[in-house]
Amino acid sequence: MTLGYLSIILHAHLPFIRHPEYEDFLEEDWLFEAITETYLPVIDICESLRNDKVDFRITMTLSPPLCEMLADELLSNRYLRHLNRLIELSKKEETRIYSKQKEFYKTAVMYTNKLLRCKMLFEEHYGRNLVAAFKSFQDSGHIEIMTCTATHGYLPLIKRQESIEAQIGVAVKNYAKHFCRNPKGIWLAECGYRPGIESVLEKYGIQFFLIDTHGLLFGKPSPKYGIYRPALCRNTNVAVFARDFDSSKQVWSAKEGYPGDYSYREFYRDIGFDAEYDYIREYLHSDGVRRNIGLKYYRITGEVPLCDKKPYDEDAALNTAANHAGNFLGKRIEQVKSLYQSYNTHPIIIAPYDAELFGHWWYEGPEFLNFLFRKIHFDQDIIKSVSLSDYLSTESGFQRLAPNMSSWGNNGYNEMWLNGTNDWIYRHLYEAEDKMAELAGIDTHDELTRRALNQAAREFLLAQSSDWPFIMSAGTDVPYAEKRFKCHIVNFTFLYDQIKTNAINEKMVMELEGQNNIFPEMDYKIFRI
Repeated sequence: MTLGYLSIILHAHLPFIRHPEYEDFLEEDWLFEAITETYLPVIDICESLRNDKVDFRITMTLSPPLCEMLADELLSNRYLRHLNRLIELSKKEETRIYSKQKEFYKTAVMYTNKLLRCKMLFEEHYGRNLVAAFKSFQDSGHIEIMTCTATHGYLPLIKRQESIEAQIGVAVKNYAKHFCRNPKGIWLAECGYRPGIESVLEKYGIQFFLIDTHGLLFGKPSPKYGIYRPALCRNTNVAVFARDFDSSKQVWSAKEGYPGDYSYREFYRDIGFDAEYDYIREYLHSDGVRRNIGLKYYRITGEVPLCDKKPYDEDAALNTAANHAGNFLGKRIEQVKSLYQSYNTHPIIIAPYDAELFGHWWYEGPEFLNFLFRKIHFDQDIIKSVSLSDYLSTESGFQRLAPNMSSWGNNGYNEMWLNGTNDWIYRHLYEAEDKMAELAGIDTHDELTRRALNQAAREFLLAQSSDWPFIMSAGTDVPYAEKRFKCHIVNFTFLYDQIKTNAINEKMVMELEGQNNIFPEMDYKIFRI
C-alpha cells in the first residue's frame, strides 16, 4: 500500500553562452560537456525505463537559457564537432592503451561506446533537438518540466516589480514556445524567494514553486506537516514545496554522500593533464592550455594524492550505484513510514539536485537514477515516485501560510549573490532597471526602434543572470563573468542612449541580434505593469 511519495527534481540550467564571433570558445564547453555527460545519459535512461514500462516520474527544470542554447543551430553544429573530436580521441586511446596500459583498455572502450551512442541519440534519434527529446517524456507523462526565471535572475535582489514580472513573463512565453503548453511549475533561480513573488506567479498561471527547507519551516504560521506536504501561499492558490535536506545531502555531498564512494570515477584526474602534451595538443583549445577533456581512467580510490589513484572499474562502480540506490530507497521507505504514522497523511519527500551532478560530476549518477526507479517500481509498494502537479491533484486540504525569505545558497539567504566580490554590479543593475522601465513606456511603429528596444530588453535580462555574481563569489571563472556582465550593461546603455536620442545604429543592433539572440519572441513591453 502506498504510504507516501518521492519527487526527484533535477534542475538543469546553464548561463546563455554563445560566441559566433569566435571559431572556438572555451566556455561553450560547459554546454557541450553537460549534453554528453548529463542530458543525453539522462535521456537514454528515461528511454530505457519507458521501453521497459517502468512507472517513473521525474520533475525537471529546463531553464529558458538552456532551452535556447539546445535549440540553437550554431551551438548544435559546434557540439557535433566537439563530439566527433572526442570520438576520434577515444578511438586513438583504445589503440594507444591496448599496447601500453592494458589495465585501462576496458575503460577506453567504454568511452568510445558511450560517445558513439551519444552521437546516435543526438544526431539520428532526436535530430539534434534535445528539447523535443525532453518534451516527448513530458508528453508521455514521465517527466514534468518546469520553467525557471528567464535568465536565472535572482529575484530577492531585483529592485523593481516590472523586472520581477519580466523574469517570470518571458520565461512562461519561452516555455510555451518550446513545449507547446504553459508551465505548471517554476524553479525560482537558486530557490530565491521573497514574500510577494507568489502573486506574480499566479498572475502568469504558475501553480507551484520550490523553496529551501527553512523557507517553509520558518513560515507563518508554522507548517503543521513540516516540509512533508506543500502549503498554499497566503492570499493565492500557488503551492510551495520545500526541500528535504536529508535525502538531498545523502546524494549531493561528495564527502558524506554517495558520489564520494571510492569505487566511483575520479573527476579531477583527466587525460587533458595526464597525456603527453604533443599527443593531446590538438584536442585542446586554441590557447593550448591543458584542461579537462572528459576521458578519465581512475577511481576515487581514497583520500590519496591524484598520482596514487587506482584504475577505474566500471562494473564495480555500477554495482556500487545499485547498492546506493537500494540504500537510498530503504531510507526513504523508513522515512515515509514514520511520517505517515506521525501525520496520518501521505507525505511527499522533495529531493532536488542540480541536474549536472548526475553524469558530469558524479559519472555513475544517471545509472543510480536508473536503478532507483526500477527498485521503486519492482521491489516495493510503500513509496511511489510522483510529479509535483500529480501530487497536488491527488491530495487536498493544504495549509495556508506565508513562506519566509530564503534561498538554497550558502547559509540560506542572499550572501552568495551579494558580498564583497560582486556587490559592485548592483548599482549598475538598478540604474539599468529604471532605464528599462522607462524604455518599456515607449510606443513606436518604427521597425528599427522596436528591434532596438527588444534587444535592449535582452541585454538587460542577460545582465540580470544570477550566474555572473555566483561565479564571482565562487571564484571559478571570474574574468569571464565580469566581462559578460559588463558587456551586457554596456550594450544596454548604448542602446538606451541611441533610442532616447533617436540615433539608432542599425549595424550595431544587427550585430547584437546575431550575437545575443536569446528570446527571438521578445516583446519589450513585458516590462510594463
